[in-house]
Amino acid sequence: MRRSLVIVGAGPRATGILERIGANAPELYGDSVPGSPGLDIHLVDPYPPGGGRVWRRDQSPLLWMNSQAQDVTMFTDDTVEVAGPVLPGPALHEWAGRDGRAFLGRREQSDYLRWVYERAVAALPAGVAVHHHPRRALRVTGARDTRQEVTLEGVAEPLAADLVILAQGHLDAELDPEQAALAAYAERNGLVHLPPDFTADSDLSRLAPGAPVIVRGFGLAFVDLMVLLTEGRGGRYANGTYLPSGREPVLYVGSRRGVPYRSKIGYDWDGERPPLPRYLGPAEIDALLAAPGGFDFGRDVWPLVEKELGFAHYHRLFTAHPERTRTAWTDFDEKYEACEPGSPALDALIASAVPDPADRLDLTALDHPLAGVRHTSYEALQDGLRGHIAADLARRHDPGHSPDLAVFLGLLSVYGQLVRLGDVGPWWHGFFSYLASGPPGPRLRQLLALSRAGVVRFLGADVRVAAEGGVFRARSPTLPGQVTEARALVEARLPQPTLARTRDPLLRALHAEGAASTAAGLLAVDPVDGRVLDRAGAAHPRRFALGPHTDARGAGAFTRPRTNSPTFRQNDATARAVLDFLRASPAR
Repeated sequence: MRRSLVIVGAGPRATGILERIGANAPELYGDSVPGSPGLDIHLVDPYPPGGGRVWRRDQSPLLWMNSQAQDVTMFTDDTVEVAGPVLPGPALHEWAGRDGRAFLGRREQSDYLRWVYERAVAALPAGVAVHHHPRRALRVTGARDTRQEVTLEGVAEPLAADLVILAQGHLDAELDPEQAALAAYAERNGLVHLPPDFTADSDLSRLAPGAPVIVRGFGLAFVDLMVLLTEGRGGRYANGTYLPSGREPVLYVGSRRGVPYRSKIGYDWDGERPPLPRYLGPAEIDALLAAPGGFDFGRDVWPLVEKELGFAHYHRLFTAHPERTRTAWTDFDEKYEACEPGSPALDALIASAVPDPADRLDLTALDHPLAGVRHTSYEALQDGLRGHIAADLARRHDPGHSPDLAVFLGLLSVYGQLVRLGDVGPWWHGFFSYLASGPPGPRLRQLLALSRAGVVRFLGADVRVAAEGGVFRARSPTLPGQVTEARALVEARLPQPTLARTRDPLLRALHAEGAASTAAGLLAVDPVDGRVLDRAGAAHPRRFALGPHTDARGAGAFTRPRTNSPTFRQNDATARAVLDFLRASPAR
């Protein structure tokens, strides 16, 4: 009987696992797979292999990648710490023959992912066959010591599997109590309520031309919404001015921070890189994992993160811009090491060595850019927010502020280390995305043009939305006393992928039958190879899970070259665990 591996999901995560299976199989087994009957790999996904749902080709050509083409790869390099072989391959810009600084369309990314998928399949050893089932997986059953069965929608006979990998990617979710109440209120009053969703899949036709729309959320989902409701409705840009089509709604946008994510940095690195990790590396993670009472993120982890990011920032400032410092780097570095994060001694050291406050790293101020800001008029609020965005654009495109790029590299290093801790809560991921995963600079310039045209209007920070008076009303302390009314509310963010609210029937059943969840409601897995854990902490020998619905979410299904991405490490570990299992267990 042929061996069988079922991978639920056929997007870039599944493609990366296929690539690692192909890379590791020759090393572990020679030119053939274990067991002369061979191996069938079944990919179960309603969407095409390679891109999957999120990166499918069938979406608006107006939507871009959020990263420069040179910062997107599906292939390992010599910085990646994996047990298996490193097999380099082209990054997106090399494959597409495009400028590495360009932000390519998602359709081009979809084509790249499809090519990587086909290359990965072609590289699998003889005896391995890949089958795509364009359906949903509904359930996985089976004892720990027997083959598993995966039930597919609309198919009577389940797929038999020696092993199952859950790589579904981003998932839909049931409404939480707040969203359910807002939806019911909208239904009663004839309003429009669009809950958290993938913007490309939302029914935006319900938003009428010229009508005010309250938008809660200022991240990447908002950027997609902005594009689809402006250029997507016939508007265009000319010399920095937006020329409306007349079919756009008016977007009143706010969020907790009240500002968009920080712009992508618009220059390349040169010179010496900060030697990372320094204060948050494998030894510190080992100590946190070994702590008898466990660890607390705010108490035990964040101080290490803060010190690591500060080290990256000041290393770059002192080595690349020494004229803006008052002491030698070696002296500062020695004293910095002795200071506790957030201590008066550290503040005094930085103040004495770095005279310009604009050159000092203040993570609290970065995370709360409108803290304490109060405007006295609607026009002043709009001017203030446009000023903030313009200043951010200027700074993030100025190599004179290259310590910002060093902090970005520090964030990538920290993210790669924290993966080993599992679920550290949603705040860290939001903070990381705000600083490291913001929109392309051209998108923020478009936002400024839309603001000047009156198509986008800013609400401020800490926005609260009330369902009252038959409408939605938004308020923000940034402009005290201002109330914005609208008959439409859009929640511009992705659904939270918790097991309790996911619409994925397989994951819900898995949880109901004993799979563990984390404090944030994610599927609990072994952080090394992704084996699914039960509520006693035991790893299932035949079930694995990787992706945003787990606490081994990594740093995205594809990643920036030469950053030792945890995604590659996880994919490699899972692939090797799969091959080790197949080698050790007899074919049945």
